[in-house]
Amino acid sequence: MSYETIQYDVSDNIARITLNRPEVMNGLSGQMRKDLLHAVRRAPDEARVMVLTGAGRGFCSGQDLGDARNAAEINLEVTLRDEYEPLLKAIYTCPIPTIAAVNGAAAGAGANLALACDVVIATESAVFLQAFARIGLIPDAGGTYWLPRSAGFAKAMGAALFADAITAKQADEWGMIWASVPDAEFADVIQTRAAQLAKGPTQAYARIKQAIRASYENSLEEQLGLEAQLQGEAGRTRDFTEGVMAFLEKRKPSYEGR
Repeated sequence: MSYETIQYDVSDNIARITLNRPEVMNGLSGQMRKDLLHAVRRAPDEARVMVLTGAGRGFCSGQDLGDARNAAEINLEVTLRDEYEPLLKAIYTCPIPTIAAVNGAAAGAGANLALACDVVIATESAVFLQAFARIGLIPDAGGTYWLPRSAGFAKAMGAALFADAITAKQADEWGMIWASVPDAEFADVIQTRAAQLAKGPTQAYARIKQAIRASYENSLEEQLGLEAQLQGEAGRTRDFTEGVMAFLEKRKPSYEGR
């Protein structure tokens, strides 16, 4: 299946989704949200890891306000509930590891689209911008959820109120993203990390994601119980058997099942 606003391809068990409206810095139109949702839901059936990136010199400029004739025509609440919420939930709950490869500016909903992924790796020249207050809005697309959890309360509040650009280096230092890397090394780093996950224990990864996500809401007792449950499940998988056998035989494990 081909898409109007994104590129989608799978190779070496890596699904690569590229936002492909470089003329508007990959602004999120209604059609792009539909295309992206379909691709995100499709990826786990065809790959073992998903990489989300942008075409051209930016990752994503956020909501494309030019998608309607004027801003007054956009029903923000309906758009967020009906279009953004399903998309963000699909990324957040995706059973395979997800990497946001932020190749340039990530602004507004574009920044929060990246933060919805499991791992964010950015070029050193990239910036993250919670630009909403500049036009009289609050951070949306999950911004008020993911930003304080990744950067902490103080940094999240300042980023939202001042709407200053956050460099990739700052985001890295804050713990908001996994890493910022030199632009010249970016493509190789993304390929290496994606390949590492694609060859890894997919069934364990799914449970790691489930456990860490749940920890924000659980008490210690609840989290310990969940760990025991998920570890019991993981211990009954082929991945665990293969991992132990590979360790004992002093060879690299071969994880093939999903």
